[in-house]
Parts: sequence; C-alpha cells; structure tokens
Amino acid sequence: MEFRQVFYQQLSKLMKEDERIVVLDADLSKPNGTSPLYKEFPNRCYNVGIAESNMVSIAAGLSSCGMIPFIFTFAPFATRRTCDQIAVSLAYSYQKAIIVGTDPGVTAETNGGTHMAFEDISVVRAIPRIMVYDVVDAKQLEMAIPQMLNYDGIVYVRVPRKLYPDVYNNEYIYTLGKADILKEGKDVTIFTSGIMASEVLKAITLLKEANINAEVISLNTLKPLDKEAILKSVKKTNRAVVVENHSIIGGAYSSVAEYLSTVYPVIMKPIGIQDEFGQTGKYRELLEVYKLDYNNIAKQIIEFMK
Repeated sequence: MEFRQVFYQQLSKLMKEDERIVVLDADLSKPNGTSPLYKEFPNRCYNVGIAESNMVSIAAGLSSCGMIPFIFTFAPFATRRTCDQIAVSLAYSYQKAIIVGTDPGVTAETNGGTHMAFEDISVVRAIPRIMVYDVVDAKQLEMAIPQMLNYDGIVYVRVPRKLYPDVYNNEYIYTLGKADILKEGKDVTIFTSGIMASEVLKAITLLKEANINAEVISLNTLKPLDKEAILKSVKKTNRAVVVENHSIIGGAYSSVAEYLSTVYPVIMKPIGIQDEFGQTGKYRELLEVYKLDYNNIAKQIIEFMK
C-alpha cells in the first residue's frame, strides 16, 4: 500500500474517534493523499495554499485552542521554509503538531533538486521538543500514526508518498521511539533509517559473500535515539556504518556519532548524501548516483572493513 494511502486510512479512522484532529495542506492535498478527508471532514480540513509558513502558524493557533493539527507538504517546504515558525510558534510556545514532510531525499525523484530535502533532519533536529521519525514501510507507519497523538511535543515525519518495499511482516509490533534489530551479526553494526532499511537488507547477501557478518539496526527515530540499542550493538561489533537518505551532515550519522563519541567511541563510516544538492531522476537512478543502492552500499562496507 502507498504511504499516502496509509495516512488517509488512519486519519479517516482517527478523526472519527477524536474531534480534536485537524488536517492542513499547502495546496498538495491530492499528491499527498489527503483530499478524500476534505469530503469526510469539511470543517476540519484546511488548504492554506502555497503558504507553508502561514500553515505552521495556523497550526500553532489551532493547537493553542486544544486541536491536534497534522500538517502536510513536501519535506523541504515543511522544514527549510518554515523553520522559524516551527521553532517559535510551535516548539517554543509548547504547542503540539504532527508535521508530515513528504518525499524526503531521493524519493522526490522528478520533482528535482529544489524539492529534494537532504537537510530536513538537520534543520529540525536541533529544535527542542521535536521527535524526528523516518518511516521504514507502510506496516510501521500504520502503527506509528496513533502513537504520535500521545507524544508530548511535535513529531516530524519523513515519509515518501508512494509505494516502497515492505520490511516488516504482519506479526511486527512497533513502539514509537524504539529501534529494531533487522538482523543480528558480530562484525559490524549497520545503522539505517527510513527506506534505506530495505536497501541495506539487500546488501547483506553481498556482505555474506565477503565473509562479513553484519548486524542491521533500523533507528526509526533520529530524535530521540534509542541509545540502549545503539550502545548494546556497538559493544559487540566495535565498528559502525550509518546508511541514510539524507546528508551525512546533521542526520543519522551525526546523531549516532555525537552519542557514541561521549560514551563508547568506535570507528565509524557514513554512507549518505555528501555535501551537495539534489537533481532530477528516477528513484533507482538517484540511488546509484549517490551510491545508496545495495551494490554500492556493500562495496563501501567491504572497503571499510579492510
């Protein structure tokens, strides 16, 4: 199921149960999948037009009146363009909102470099009272959405709009804020987040052929980090690689390195976007360009292990 369809189905259900939930869009209700909600809940859905900063301010006002706003727009417009409003109107003012940044990183595909957020985590992670959640697959997102309502603060959600590979089965249970061990190993820990989890799992076959027994951990939230899971794993492997659909500056690699440097320093390698902008292309083409496809991930880890 497409991620945007998961959001629609869950919000349709939750908005029937909780009249405090409202939805705000910046002229993207159709691409982001929220347009059916406008027919179901015409008095609780608002299209503010291409005015993202105003949208965040409106959400802050709604929150101050006891509502729970879900804000939808493309990831760069949800973070870069609205940073001051998020910091002051929402976070500093102790308001609550769920900010949904769609198509982060290379998932922006043919929308091109202006819409390709490689720095969105960096922008919001430094602001207090914000959880940063990088969605792995549709099953996880389905379970996470109701839990966001109970978080005391702001949740920034990085989520592609369309269909991406499943990682978890029907028995999977997700707790917001916790990491998942996707594969146990002893030679190196591969930390990943979001849609990179499926690519890393494909790289495991190539690593096995090179006699590398890797442990794979999906961080899920970059803030707060599941520090217990991180520390337990690296104490076993003493090496860490971080794979992310984001700049290596300020994202998952920075988060893990900042923590481990204070408690258990290990040799680490980042695999992510270097200090550069995005470009137009198809998803798999962009993965190859930025060396985030499973072949390039495996090659970089094999070289690192030498």
